[in-house]
Amino acid sequence: MKNRILIAGVAVVAAVGLAGGGAYVYFFSGLRSTPATLGLSATPNASPTATTSTGLAGSWTVTTGSLAGYRVKELFVGQSSKHEAVARTSTVSGTVAVSGDATSGYQVSAITIMAVLTDLHSIDSVAGRDVTQRDGVVSRQMDLQQFPNATFIASSLSVPGPVTSQTIELSIPGKLTIHGVTKDVTATAKAQEAGGKLEIAGSVAIDMTDYGVSPPAVPFVTVDSQVTVEFDIFLTKGS
Repeated sequence: MKNRILIAGVAVVAAVGLAGGGAYVYFFSGLRSTPATLGLSATPNASPTATTSTGLAGSWTVTTGSLAGYRVKELFVGQSSKHEAVARTSTVSGTVAVSGDATSGYQVSAITIMAVLTDLHSIDSVAGRDVTQRDGVVSRQMDLQQFPNATFIASSLSVPGPVTSQTIELSIPGKLTIHGVTKDVTATAKAQEAGGKLEIAGSVAIDMTDYGVSPPAVPFVTVDSQVTVEFDIFLTKGS
C-alpha cells in the first residue's frame, strides 16, 4: 500500500514537473517575432509627378498613413537572446515648410511633428504572452495621462543642390520632448516624393532615463533603457 502511495506521489510530482516545464517552454520558447524597422515605401517610379514638376517648395502637412513608435530590447528570464518590443501609433500630426529648388538646394524649416503616445499599441509577438499588457505598463511608467504626447521640433535643415537622387538622406538636429522633458537629438532619416506626397522615414536613438523614465520593473523581464524612436511620415502639400 505504501509503495502504491509512493509511486502515485512520484507520478504526481513528475506530472507537475512536466506541466511546469511545458508552461515554461510555452511562455519562453523563443517563438517570437518583431516587425521590420520603419522605412521608406517602395522606390517611386522615375517619371516625375505633378509635385516634382512644380517643385517641393511650399507648406506640407502630415496626412494619413503616418506612423511613429518605439523599439526597445527586453530579456526574458531563462533566455540568452533579447527580444525587441515594438509599439506604434498612427495618431501623428505636424507641418513642414520647404523653400528652394532641386538645382540650388532646399531649405527645410518649421518642422513640427507630434505623436499621441496614449494610442501606442504593441505589434510584436511572443508565444504565450499577451504583449498588449505591456502597453498599460508603458502608460503608467511614462505617466501618459499627464504627458500624452511626444513632440519633435526642428527649426532649420539645409539640403544642398543639385538634388538629383529620388531618395535624399537627412540628418535632422532638433528637440525631442517626452514625459515633459526636452532634449537635443539628431534624427537620421531618408526622404522621397511619390504620388504627390512627401515621405520622411527614420529614427532617433535615446535613453529613457534622460527623460525621467525608468525601465519598467516587470516580473521575469529585464528592459533596456536604450530606446529607438522610429517614424514614417507622409505629408501632403498645401494649395
